[in-house]
Amino acid sequence: MNRRRFLAASAWAATVAAARASLAAAGVADSRLGICTFSCHQHWKAVAAGQAGRGFSDAAGFYRYARDLGAEGVQTPLKGTDPKALRELVEETGGYYEGELVLPLKEADVAAFEEGVRNTRAAGATVARAVFTTGRRYEVFDTLEEFQAFHRQAERSLALVEPVARRHRLRIAIENHKDHTTDELVGLMKGLSSEWVGVLVDTGNNIALLEEPHGVVEALAPFAFSMHLKDMAVQPAPDGFLLSEVPLGTGMLDLGRMVAAVRKANPGIVVNLEMATRDPLPIPCLTDRYFVSFPERKATHLAAALRLVEENPPPPAVPAVRGKPLEQVLGDEERNNRDGLGWMRRELAV
Repeated sequence: MNRRRFLAASAWAATVAAARASLAAAGVADSRLGICTFSCHQHWKAVAAGQAGRGFSDAAGFYRYARDLGAEGVQTPLKGTDPKALRELVEETGGYYEGELVLPLKEADVAAFEEGVRNTRAAGATVARAVFTTGRRYEVFDTLEEFQAFHRQAERSLALVEPVARRHRLRIAIENHKDHTTDELVGLMKGLSSEWVGVLVDTGNNIALLEEPHGVVEALAPFAFSMHLKDMAVQPAPDGFLLSEVPLGTGMLDLGRMVAAVRKANPGIVVNLEMATRDPLPIPCLTDRYFVSFPERKATHLAAALRLVEENPPPPAVPAVRGKPLEQVLGDEERNNRDGLGWMRRELAV
């Protein structure tokens, strides 16, 4: 970030800070707007591949880059950044930091998890994202029994996490990550019943599980600690449909309704843009394999999901990366993120 752009970003941050101070004085809770690390996953992939000349390669660099784009803060792993240095940077520039952590699977993993919690708190975070799996339910599990074992493991992980989170006063936000249905995730939250373990509400993920997205957000809102904001498009495919993240305001979602539902439950929630610039994801819901981990869903959800696809034709162009040179992909990603953050400031600022 050059000096002119940094000063512009700082001036905008100062304006926002002043507005928030006025709101706070009036008793209105703070709700901030930023970006999560997966919005820049093409950039992070280039860094991991050793591509030279990348604009950032660690959490502090990502934070600076995000502020330049117009974000108030970031949600990202520490990625080798010194926690104290990141905290000083965030406090100096008036932003925020939300962490990311890997959940423990067994008792032997708790010490490493607790060290991650300590570092995340030292960096200034009060919330950290986590997921039960990085895979998609309909791709990972070959049988219903495999999913049931995974679900029991998720219960064990939460039981290990809760006392650590409570001890260090760090809220753990479990994302609805194309693994559990809304009812299953709500059941996990109610079963644990902890003020330190909740949900990261993603506005689009559960479309992949054939769920109506606005109902998903409204059901998860009472447990919300953080939010991933994305707009979505769908289009028919021979074995089901294709699912795409699209620029905010161009897709099928009523994002204002979704954010309002979550803010009503948690007025101070951070809303992080997650605009994944990638090829459309295939959702093979017309295949038998898709339903092995929730066989009843074919009868209860498939017809409504296919109607949703039929009733929501995609915009003229959806993001795609296949066949494009890297620099074009990275340029598309940056433009999508800058435009998304601009949309958020116009439409969602409190």
